[in-house]
Amino acid sequence: MSPSVFVTGFSMGLGLIVAIGAQNAFVLKQGLRREHVFAVFLTCALSDAVLIALGVTSLGTVTALMPWLEPAMRYGGAAFLLWYGARSLKSALTGHGALAIEGDGAASLKATLLTCLALTWLNPHVWLDTVVLLGSVSTQFPGERPAFALGATTASFTFFFALAYGARFLAPVFARPAAWRVLEGVIAAVMWTIAGRLALGL
Repeated sequence: MSPSVFVTGFSMGLGLIVAIGAQNAFVLKQGLRREHVFAVFLTCALSDAVLIALGVTSLGTVTALMPWLEPAMRYGGAAFLLWYGARSLKSALTGHGALAIEGDGAASLKATLLTCLALTWLNPHVWLDTVVLLGSVSTQFPGERPAFALGATTASFTFFFALAYGARFLAPVFARPAAWRVLEGVIAAVMWTIAGRLALGL
């Protein structure tokens, strides 16, 4: 395995995933609330690993066999993000509570994982970054694609772990109700911006 190709995959994967998006915002929120943190981290990282492997090994085949996949995911993802953004906006406008580390009313593990999976697998931007972009770049390394994929996958695991478990250090800030409402407002804006771009095909 070529170390330089691994590093290239790692740096490209990290560069794509660091930008704030629906998936990252959800992981950050779960980390702050300390709800099902490990399960959310592992779900996101493993999902990325599957998508990266799909892009590196099967990009051309998938596009040819399922031309309907892109528009179906685009509009389905936009609808889901609009709903999720509306929920966050409602919380930003009407919420009065601060972050409760051991708070009541935590979502169940099943509900949390379903939301996490939807924000990952119904989000065309995730597919674009992992399957299309990383899959396309991997073609520059014939014979070294596994090293490239491993580097990108390692970047995903590293980032999601840092985001999920590093968020707890911000907990004192979000103990204030105003800070939590601001975060919900930012999440709503992110979700709706991405939904708008998806619906318009941008």
